[in-house]
Amino acid sequence: MKLRAYTYTNRGGRDHNEDSLRAWTEGSRGIYVLADGLGGHACGEVASALAVDTIFTGMSEAEALDEASLLERFQAANGEILRRQQENPAQAEMRTTAVALGLSEEGAVWAHIGDSRLYHFSGGELAGVTKDHSVTYRKFLGGEISYMDVYHDDDRSRLLRVLGREPCKPEADRGAAAPGDAFLLCSDGFWEFVYNEEMQADLCKAPTPQAWAEEMLLRHIRRTPPGNDNFSLIAVFVEE
Repeated sequence: MKLRAYTYTNRGGRDHNEDSLRAWTEGSRGIYVLADGLGGHACGEVASALAVDTIFTGMSEAEALDEASLLERFQAANGEILRRQQENPAQAEMRTTAVALGLSEEGAVWAHIGDSRLYHFSGGELAGVTKDHSVTYRKFLGGEISYMDVYHDDDRSRLLRVLGREPCKPEADRGAAAPGDAFLLCSDGFWEFVYNEEMQADLCKAPTPQAWAEEMLLRHIRRTPPGNDNFSLIAVFVEE
């Protein structure tokens, strides 16, 4: 098994980028982390960078990655952000979402908090996607709105779980990773404008993760309004 990955981030229509990401690939092993900061200029990007660095470093140093160890990394990131909030009152309101993926011969393990997402495609089909920790997604789960309404609902930005606030409740899971599988980590500024079926269609004709990302970004750029949010992604292919 061999991994290939491609990363992309863009400040969109904003004057600065509050998204952060890190990716590492070596043969059949990979570590990928993405975060979307909240809290305005000089705050959101600090929170997202702290989260990405703490989670990525912890995953890199772990003897083995499983759901419990990955959740510990998220808790450590939350602690770092809370500590920085106490040290600097100007950053007291900074928060961030986060999503992380670890891949190896043993399979895939991932965790997330907030509305940054992980998509898993297997056999050309969508095998799974993380569930947003937002008021809007709770409304969907409760049957109040449809899945497509999640993309446009007025409460979509009201997050129920983030890093930088207690209690910190990330979720983790694991699954198989076989040649032909693909994973996508992305911030809400990306998935808001590219739908699941379109991701799948673009994946089926893409020879590389970069080609997949570029096809999806073409859809994205045609739909984004002026002043749109930062958007970031990490695309990963599992190959023979």
